[in-house]
Amino acid sequence: MDSNLLSLLIWSPVIAGILVLATGGDERAGIARKLALGFSVAIFLLSIPLYTGFDTMTPDMQFTEHYPWISAFSIHYALGVDGISMPLILLTTLLTVVVVIAGWQVITDRVAQYMAAFLIMEGIMIGVFASLDAVLFYVFWEAMLIPMFLVIGIWGGPNRIYATIKFFLYTLLGSLLMLVAILYLYNASGGSFSILDYHALPIGLQPQILVFLAFFCAFAVKVPMFPVHTWLPDAHVEAPTGGSVILAAIMLKMGGYGFLRFSLPVTPDASHELAGFVIALSLIAVVYIALVALVQQDMKKLIAYSSISHMGFVTLGLFVFNAQGAEGAMMQMISHGFISGALFLCVGVLYDRMHSRLIESYGGIATPMPVFAAFMVLFAMANSGLPGTSGFVGEFLVILGAFQANPWFAILAALTLVFGAAYTLWMIKRVVYGKVASNAVAALDDLNGREILMLSILAGMVLLVGIWPNPFLEVMHASIDNLVQHVEVSKCPVICR
Repeated sequence: MDSNLLSLLIWSPVIAGILVLATGGDERAGIARKLALGFSVAIFLLSIPLYTGFDTMTPDMQFTEHYPWISAFSIHYALGVDGISMPLILLTTLLTVVVVIAGWQVITDRVAQYMAAFLIMEGIMIGVFASLDAVLFYVFWEAMLIPMFLVIGIWGGPNRIYATIKFFLYTLLGSLLMLVAILYLYNASGGSFSILDYHALPIGLQPQILVFLAFFCAFAVKVPMFPVHTWLPDAHVEAPTGGSVILAAIMLKMGGYGFLRFSLPVTPDASHELAGFVIALSLIAVVYIALVALVQQDMKKLIAYSSISHMGFVTLGLFVFNAQGAEGAMMQMISHGFISGALFLCVGVLYDRMHSRLIESYGGIATPMPVFAAFMVLFAMANSGLPGTSGFVGEFLVILGAFQANPWFAILAALTLVFGAAYTLWMIKRVVYGKVASNAVAALDDLNGREILMLSILAGMVLLVGIWPNPFLEVMHASIDNLVQHVEVSKCPVICR
């Protein structure tokens, strides 16, 4: 299926961001907010035909576009989506609307620049998910660092400069190794930057391992996997609420997407050879990082470490090499986007009122803020993997896939359900329930209409995915099955027995 829909989805937000930026200073902040909301809603509506017009029966790329870009080096402007990338684009367009609503009243300084940064970042992130040319993918991959760098560096907390530099250096250094791998594949393919051409390259095991490790450095940092995860808590703590939402809900998913688009199909033998290494790091993230989350006093840090633990499920599901694990990883990425985004918004709601993220500052929130308490408890239950919420679907499928590979993987992974419930419910117990902690807490106002709207959107998606996951599973099934069949080898490694 050929169309220009993907180009519209990539460049419309960028142009919209420039138009919002052109509104000028804060004296026109109201105009900037309305334009940003209007553009973000329009772009979300524009993305819906990706779903309604998607053929679920084929793993082939759809909505494709292909134009020469730099002909001398066979670099093309090539776009397309399959069942792996399309859901992530819809997640991006929906959460951008939520982020604009979230910053409506909270951001009072440089409003136009703030809104423009998120719109431009939206277009760049869609470009990452839609690119079928490796150079185009790399350009978008690196470009998305710039608006997030500015969001944290300008509107972040007191240690924002340290956090932004750490975030930038970690991600940039990993990405440079990815560029080396892309250049190797360009030569190995006889001069092609087409990502799909790389899926059929006859590369030996040793070169595959080197290419895999180069890609691994870029994608593991982005997930982030243990032990290259330390930039994430700092970035989350210092980022404004909107930055934390996009960072957790979209940017972390690009690491998982990179494994699905590059590592597994391009280096299948190396993926099997190094599966034990990746699974070990994933299980460390699932178990150890969950224990780290258990001792956090800052709510944002707790949710940040929770994100690392839950993303360990994604890499575990991808490297057990079966359809249940891979589909579970995809569902976990989508679900985590809604749940982590919602939890960061809840912390933002409290911070806007009390200017504290410390758990000890709160207590008995349910008394002055019953509506807020209901939302926060729902998202906490989803974060704990409660059946009927989106958090259960992905984790259940990953555990099911892991059990087929090795029962011990499933047992260790299932521990996160215990630890996840422990740190999440401990936070809820101390923040939401009990006696009202202080007069300041007793005087808090409940959610306003804007806050109810943004949390209702995410609550609806958490329940929809949890109760009726089939609309999401059916679009990815053909692509995941095709990927798993491609990656399969005749003899399963010892790690999978």
